[in-house]
Amino acid sequence: MPARMKRREEIKTDRMTSFTAVLKQAAEPAANEPWWFLVLPREVSESLPRRGRTSVQGRINGAPFLVTLEPDGKLSHWLKVDKRLLKAARAKAGSEVNVELVAVEQEPEPLVPEALQTLLNASPDALATWNATTTLARVDWIHWIESAKQPRTRSKRTNDAVSMLATGKGRVCCFDPSGYYARNMRAPQEVTD
Repeated sequence: MPARMKRREEIKTDRMTSFTAVLKQAAEPAANEPWWFLVLPREVSESLPRRGRTSVQGRINGAPFLVTLEPDGKLSHWLKVDKRLLKAARAKAGSEVNVELVAVEQEPEPLVPEALQTLLNASPDALATWNATTTLARVDWIHWIESAKQPRTRSKRTNDAVSMLATGKGRVCCFDPSGYYARNMRAPQEVTD
């Protein structure tokens, strides 16, 4: 799932890319709530600064958003649309929406999952490395942890991350942030009739 972010920037409309996309409902609800998504055209993804998670700001049918795009495993990205944005965009599953977006100039700090923050606070060496890394490295660490499907695997990755950070490792190893080689990074399955 896309990372939660701490701040919103003023939208730079002069550099926005515009396109239309079909809004799809995700087959698996999150916390028993439905949600929606759209897949960016590949040429739009190619214009972004990175293949992996990339934060963008823009509008869907005029409704503003600030989100982190997820890689779809096919050299493109997908964008999560929550209930609030769906309502503001006056859209529904299956409808074509107008999208304008631009990559943010500075990647926002991700909100650190509570379990990770607790372990970081308990390990001064890990916390020092965490604080010395770049925002994008922290986004990748969190993405690696949160991309695990099973709670047990997320817990193991959280512990492993803190262990690696405590040894001074600033980037997560063995992780393809583009999602192109990782089988678990793809656009969600959509609801089919």
